[in-house]
Amino acid sequence: MKVAIVQCKPRKGEVAANLAALGDAFAQLAQDPPDLIVLPEAALTGYFLEGAVYDLAFESGDLAGRIAALWRARGAARHPVDIVAGFYENDGGTYYNAALYLEIGDAAERIVHVHRKMFLPTYGVFDEERFLSRGRSLRTFETRFGTIAMLICEDTWHAIMPTIAAIKGARMLIVPSASPGRGLGGDGELESVARWKELLRSYACEHGVYILYAGLAGFEGGKGMTGTSCVIDPRGETIVAAPLLGAAIVRASIDAREIDLARASLPLLGDLQAVLPDLLRDPALPVGPREREPLDTPASAPE
Repeated sequence: MKVAIVQCKPRKGEVAANLAALGDAFAQLAQDPPDLIVLPEAALTGYFLEGAVYDLAFESGDLAGRIAALWRARGAARHPVDIVAGFYENDGGTYYNAALYLEIGDAAERIVHVHRKMFLPTYGVFDEERFLSRGRSLRTFETRFGTIAMLICEDTWHAIMPTIAAIKGARMLIVPSASPGRGLGGDGELESVARWKELLRSYACEHGVYILYAGLAGFEGGKGMTGTSCVIDPRGETIVAAPLLGAAIVRASIDAREIDLARASLPLLGDLQAVLPDLLRDPALPVGPREREPLDTPASAPE
């Protein structure tokens, strides 16, 4: 399976210009089409929109049509491709920070799943919950490449999210993100970048999953989005990584068989599945077992 991450550097609020830039990236990718393309959080609008989100949000079907038309127009119409794009969603007047998973065929496209960000940061430079509603569920979904889950940026900072995704069967986690750089470590690396690397490698290794992280790049209002997109294998090794800050395209080949081998050599996920029923019986947990959604909830269509 060939994957590509488009680490884009959108112009804030300039959707037409950002679509044109995405078209250029698609034209480059079409020369050797990948099977899966991943775009960052808020890839076509920029992240720090505040109240402008209400004017720039997309209806998911409209966005899917635009992306599919752009892919076909760039010379790759005969090559089926799956595309993940982070975007601000308008669902009948309710607004979300969302990511869609789109299958594009010769003549038609299909939205496989839409994930709505559950953890909306509203602290420091972040103000999401003032303008957006949060998602209410974390689902896995079936693709031609196996079972996948998507997490958006801060979703990933809560360890329970990748754990639940893996318990529900995810073999790949896709993480669109828009992360401003913060802090400077002793080795000269941004502390936020170092923390992201630590989290992603840990989750990949613990759960035996591939992780595709797509980071937004560029500057918005003096805040530098770090980029640093990467693909991490099920043993926690980084296969490929994009540079800091700038726009880039990175490619990788991944093999689903590595997931089974990694899980066999370090069976942490299997151990968790065995122990989890006892953990959930703990009466000290704030939510009782009868109130919880079953962990084996089947994959869903868009919310």
